[in-house]
Amino acid sequence: MKVTKFSGELVHFEKNKLEKSLQKSGANQLMVDKILSEIEKTLYEGIPTKKIYKLAFQLLKKLSNAHAARYNLRTAVQNLGPAGFYFEKFIAKLFEKDGFQTQTNLILDGKCISHEVDVLLKKENTVSMIECKFHGSQDAKTDVKVPLYILSRFNDLKNKDFPIFNSFFSIDNCWIVTNNRFTEDAIQFGQCSGLQLLSWDFPKDNGIRNRIDATQLYPVTCLTTLSLAEKDKLLMQEIITVQDLIQHSNWLSKIGISPQRIKNCLREANQLCNFIN
Repeated sequence: MKVTKFSGELVHFEKNKLEKSLQKSGANQLMVDKILSEIEKTLYEGIPTKKIYKLAFQLLKKLSNAHAARYNLRTAVQNLGPAGFYFEKFIAKLFEKDGFQTQTNLILDGKCISHEVDVLLKKENTVSMIECKFHGSQDAKTDVKVPLYILSRFNDLKNKDFPIFNSFFSIDNCWIVTNNRFTEDAIQFGQCSGLQLLSWDFPKDNGIRNRIDATQLYPVTCLTTLSLAEKDKLLMQEIITVQDLIQHSNWLSKIGISPQRIKNCLREANQLCNFIN
């Protein structure tokens, strides 16, 4: 049986990959087996993988909102677009969980020209810049042209003091963060150049997906009990993560959600943040 990937490529259906993705959601084996059994009944030659994962999400949602939210995590991060503005804020929060101070969306004058910097990080006396490369499609990859370009920007900014973090610091390191994946050339050049790379699944076992689960810092866009329009309204109020929503739950009533739906939403939010991997 062959399936059609997002890119249009035909590949063999790998049941074990789907099983692992369901297990990563936190679903127990009984739930996983039930979903796999239902999906196998619907398969046909050339079925889009998008359709398979959509069905898996719908079946999982019937069993557990919180598990469905985690299963849909990559799409939820993609929904921090369309331009990636909220993705940058989310990445800043992810690093704050790791003990960094952060600043976002700055204009800094380099030796040659001015640069817009997405995120600045500071831990102890070391400052790093982050450039975020956001993709609105899951099949898009960050190729080698991106680290080539960002390295030139970093070289124009380093070795110069800036009025940041309530003092004057120079920028010591540079990160490139993408919500999708890097090409092999991009990884090779980035590592050779001393750039720090972070993508959905890179570095292995410490990519964005792993960091989200480790910190339980889930984007508010992953909640299954809210509509896309409601999520957008929350993002505009700087409610970026599920933890933000729990701390500022009064915004749910402010955007017009009924008391019963607020109860359901907060139940899902608390279950998600209490998830133990």
